[in-house]
Amino acid sequence: MSTELIQAVNKQVANWTVLYVKLHNYHWFVKGPHFFTLHEKFEELYNEASVVIDEFAERVLALDGKPVGTVKECLEISSIQEASGSENEKDMVRALSEDFSKIVDELQAGIELAQQSEDEGTADMLLGVKKSLRKHLWMFKAYLA
Repeated sequence: MSTELIQAVNKQVANWTVLYVKLHNYHWFVKGPHFFTLHEKFEELYNEASVVIDEFAERVLALDGKPVGTVKECLEISSIQEASGSENEKDMVRALSEDFSKIVDELQAGIELAQQSEDEGTADMLLGVKKSLRKHLWMFKAYLA
């Protein structure tokens, strides 16, 4: 199996782990006129992140790799930054929109690696997450408009 593909999926384990913590931060600390909507949305997203982390980590194992298993390791390879703790509600949505856009691009690169390796299962998994993120991005853009 492609080492490059294992690294690409493992990077997503890291990204989603950082995102999971970030989404909890936003869920706990969101304030403003959209509190109820965003509080609920952030909870939905961190629950989704939890599932994605597990699926991707198990896929890394199935590909004979070793998934990142500590926050320190995740922060070292993630392309997602932690929450600063000072974001207002609009900053939170903007940051998530940027994060999701970055992840969509990385997922596409992973899909291409999986296809080159003739690994339809991994390509399909990455595509499913990409599809979900594109829907969230559409909603974030509508919020930010």
